[in-house]
Amino acid sequence: MIKINLKRVAGDFGFEATDASGHVLKMDTSTESGGVDFGIRPMQVLLMGMGGCSGIDIVMILQKQRQTIVDFSMHIEGEREAGKEPSLWENVKLVFELTGDIDLDKAQRACDLSMNKYCSVAETLRRGGANLSWEVRVTKVTAS
Repeated sequence: MIKINLKRVAGDFGFEATDASGHVLKMDTSTESGGVDFGIRPMQVLLMGMGGCSGIDIVMILQKQRQTIVDFSMHIEGEREAGKEPSLWENVKLVFELTGDIDLDKAQRACDLSMNKYCSVAETLRRGGANLSWEVRVTKVTAS
């Protein structure tokens, strides 16, 4: 069982969430909604979680295929439902940028496996109605 502790620590809406290992995440609402810009917005944490979940999957898959990853980054853009409460993620696009001695077909397959089979956060968002799309970019370099 996962255990998270949450405590208000800054202004009215600034919270710190701490996991059982002591890792801390700071969250707040926007200044327009009364926050003090103490931390990340909770809905953004979902997208970050998907990025981390998928990133772990992709690196593991490519390592098993003996692909050499020199650098890996990701850009995530999300659009929420307009005029609804709650306002869920409607469209989310990820751009995976990998650098190294990596075969493009293997990178695309790894990203597809993560987003459609292994990443639990992606599936959670999908079941909530989000349309997920992604693009894979590989810059081929030989590791030295």
